[in-house]
Amino acid sequence: MPLVAFDFDGTLSDSEMTVLLGDRCGVADEMDAITERAMNDEIDYATSLRERAGLLEGLDVSEAQAAFDRVELRPGAAEVIEDLNAAGVTTAILTGGFERGVETALAGASVAVDHVVANRLPRADGALTGEVGGPLVSGTKDDALDSLAETVSLPLSETVAVGDGANDLPMLAVAGLAIGFDPKPAVEPACDRTVATMDDLRRVLSDDGLLPAEN
Repeated sequence: MPLVAFDFDGTLSDSEMTVLLGDRCGVADEMDAITERAMNDEIDYATSLRERAGLLEGLDVSEAQAAFDRVELRPGAAEVIEDLNAAGVTTAILTGGFERGVETALAGASVAVDHVVANRLPRADGALTGEVGGPLVSGTKDDALDSLAETVSLPLSETVAVGDGANDLPMLAVAGLAIGFDPKPAVEPACDRTVATMDDLRRVLSDDGLLPAEN
């Protein structure tokens, strides 16, 4: 069966993790501005991520977890994931966001995916260090998707990528089917299909035979 890889922030969730974290230390506006520039492909994603993480230096871990506790899946996302899992499709999340936020949101919705590839915010002495680590800081989502496809013995032609921002462009470019979820203007030309809601996404996945058609 195919592999469906989702972006997280802006796709499966309308939460923006770094902005939620920024709220906890009074730098949300700076976070939002950096994120927007990155999503529109105005600045390098790795640089933007490091800049945003740097603004969080010294944030208490309890405050960080309080921010992650506010991360939620958008309406209908859990149902799409559940339906894909039930259909035997391999599901994955590839995000430049953070493991703790993804895990919290999935647990809150009582749903799971087969693979999560995400970044981490290192901690020391009970606070965030202002650094960021993980496979998708400098690594790109095309390499991550290729690695996952190899893990489950699938060609890239049998993968589906769903994303909205500039850092999703590499995986959208190599996937067999590229779906833009309310994509940014710089991203839309790279998409085979675009959708605006999870209901729309489900219809596209049904049309391509990944999910049963709704009655």
